Amino acid sequence: QVQLVESGGGLVQPGGSLRLSCAASGSIFSINAMRWYRPAPGKERELVATITSSDSTACADSVKGRFAISRDSAKNTVYLQMNSLKPEDTGVYYCNVDATTVSRVRTRYWGKGTLVTVSS
Repeated sequence: QVQLVESGGGLVQPGGSLRLSCAASGSIFSINAMRWYRPAPGKERELVATITSSDSTACADSVKGRFAISRDSAKNTVYLQMNSLKPEDTGVYYCNVDATTVSRVRTRYWGKGTLVTVSS
């Protein structure tokens, strides 16, 4: 099994910054990709950003130029640097990790979420 612990959410004023972290631990053989999701109108969740095992990254159009995803592979940790935050960025941000366990079972795991509130 793989456990995810997210941190870094909080209250910030419009134009401010936050850095989210998600640390994966447990019976990890390899991590294939790490992603951040958030709620979106009309959807259960919106994919915000992705980073692959080869460090290829992608961000949603709504956050391009403002958010950046990165990772520390030695710590199995993914980060989401969020700059120039807007009220519409408010929501619970969920970490998702596509991992293969030591039993060679590949599964996508979800964190419990961290709340980001952008408000003056």
